[in-house]
Amino acid sequence: MPSAINIRPTRLEYIRTKRRINIAKKGLKLLKLKRQALILEFFNTSKSAAALRGGLQAELIKGYQSIRMAEMLAGAMRLENEAMKIPQLNKLQITPKNVMGVRIPKIDGGQSNQALTEHLLELPPSINEAIKAFHNVHKMVLDVAEKETTLRKLLLEIEKTKRKSNAIENVFIPRLQSAVKFITFRLEEMERDTFIMLKTVKRKMGEREQEAKKEKEILA
Repeated sequence: MPSAINIRPTRLEYIRTKRRINIAKKGLKLLKLKRQALILEFFNTSKSAAALRGGLQAELIKGYQSIRMAEMLAGAMRLENEAMKIPQLNKLQITPKNVMGVRIPKIDGGQSNQALTEHLLELPPSINEAIKAFHNVHKMVLDVAEKETTLRKLLLEIEKTKRKSNAIENVFIPRLQSAVKFITFRLEEMERDTFIMLKTVKRKMGEREQEAKKEKEILA
């Protein structure tokens, strides 16, 4: 915003500045609505993330218990050998999704494929259960990572939106309002000067008419 010295005190500039204030207020309203929606989305995602973390902890306990059971029933050597033969899971695919204008990575994949399913059928039940348990852990870790990333990005966007709205509300709009006051003051001042000047001109014209009238009377 230019300083008061650089503001042109014209009616056109007054109209333009008033229009900018109205636009800024509408933008501020939209930013505040966006921030409220982002905060709501943040808390909803936070609840989901907390539930996933709790489920992940329970699944980890279940997974380690199944490994201990497999070691007792099939032996540690057999368990280690079978672990090295496990086919790879489907490849991960990370695609962006839009959440309230925030680009969030969506993680897909990491699931069992046909080769893994067939491989599990050939294993003892205890090892089979252990592998399935840690596949569930793998999937839940991906879900937690996705939610945690979403939370971080939402929090950054909330802060960014807050800074923008504060700048508009506390800096930009007050400056425009000050400019309107300055223009209004200068226009009123110019109107007063014009009024005084017109009165002075009118008075001098009246005086000249009176002098001309007197001269006519003398000459007559």
